[in-house]
Amino acid sequence: MSKERARRRAEREAEQLKQREKRARTEARRAKRRRITARVRELRPGRTGRIARWNRGQRSVIGLVLALGLVLIWTMTGSVALSIALSLLLILVLPVLAVLAFDK
Repeated sequence: MSKERARRRAEREAEQLKQREKRARTEARRAKRRRITARVRELRPGRTGRIARWNRGQRSVIGLVLALGLVLIWTMTGSVALSIALSLLLILVLPVLAVLAFDK
């Protein structure tokens, strides 16, 4: 009877040891990840500039307008030179329009 209890206790202790080692490895990984992310946050500058101030929806609208404009330009014009000129004009004018539309 005591041999059986000793065997079960040894199994239980071995299982607890494995769980503790696994938990220690997990905690070590988490601590390492925290150190790395803290370092990256330290090195990376915050969001600056005009585009960074706009939210995702506003940036999506700007991208969709650009894509739609380019598609319209390239499908409606017959000349390649005119298409290139209008595309460059759109790319130059779109930031101004975005500032006018989204800035408060």
